[in-house]
Amino acid sequence: MIELKTPAEIERMHVAGRFVAEVLTEVGRLADVGVNLMDLEHHVRGMIERRGAESCYWDYAPSFGKGPFRNVICLSVNDAVLHGLPHDYVLRDGDVLSADIAVGIDGWVADSARTVIVGTAAEEDLRIIRATEEALEAAIEAARPGNRLGDISAAIYAVACDYGYPVNTEFGGHGIGRTMHEDLHVSNKGQPGRGMKLRPGLTLALEPWFARTTDKIVYDPDGWTIRSADGSRTAHSEHTVAVTDDAPLVLTRREPEAPATRVDADRLSTKDA
Repeated sequence: MIELKTPAEIERMHVAGRFVAEVLTEVGRLADVGVNLMDLEHHVRGMIERRGAESCYWDYAPSFGKGPFRNVICLSVNDAVLHGLPHDYVLRDGDVLSADIAVGIDGWVADSARTVIVGTAAEEDLRIIRATEEALEAAIEAARPGNRLGDISAAIYAVACDYGYPVNTEFGGHGIGRTMHEDLHVSNKGQPGRGMKLRPGLTLALEPWFARTTDKIVYDPDGWTIRSADGSRTAHSEHTVAVTDDAPLVLTRREPEAPATRVDADRLSTKDA
């Protein structure tokens, strides 16, 4: 069942969205050469606890996972792109890190993801990140009353085609609101003018993700981490968006970021565990 949200309910989702944006900004600032993924995981756990929020990932056990997920953020490196299980891995110069998080605050949820480069950036990695970000903005622009769900999917696919990236259709965007996954699957490939007509109050998590040279995926032995089947590098961008009478409202938009400093990295510590 698709639940249209009232303006007041959308604002409550926006509260969660602002916090999600804050967390992803922090992760982007702290992701540096020599930082362990588990340090980032524990730091985010501390942020969630201090805010009084609730992780949507902890104990999440969908049909495609291997047992309950016992972390609060997905951290995927290089050829890993979705559902990356945080583990004992130290970030290296040039790594591509995708971070994805969903939390609830007072019963309402927001979900967002971003990809950053650790240390020295290769142009081909910047390019695929840019492609997912442009595809996300195109999808957001299409999320207007009177358009159809296929218009969002087609907007993502058009950007992927412009960049020459193949598109996987097994995982994509979804409805969101009181829970992380609500009705409506939003494919990253589709035809304009097809599907359900968009109406004010519809809230969606839109999430284009691409691999450089394949649309096929494989799973790690952990049962969660999804990688490109050919080992090519990947990127993932996501926002929670509300369809309104006016322009689409991005509930997880991040503020412009200041450069990271050594002091920021030093903030990572086991006290956040």
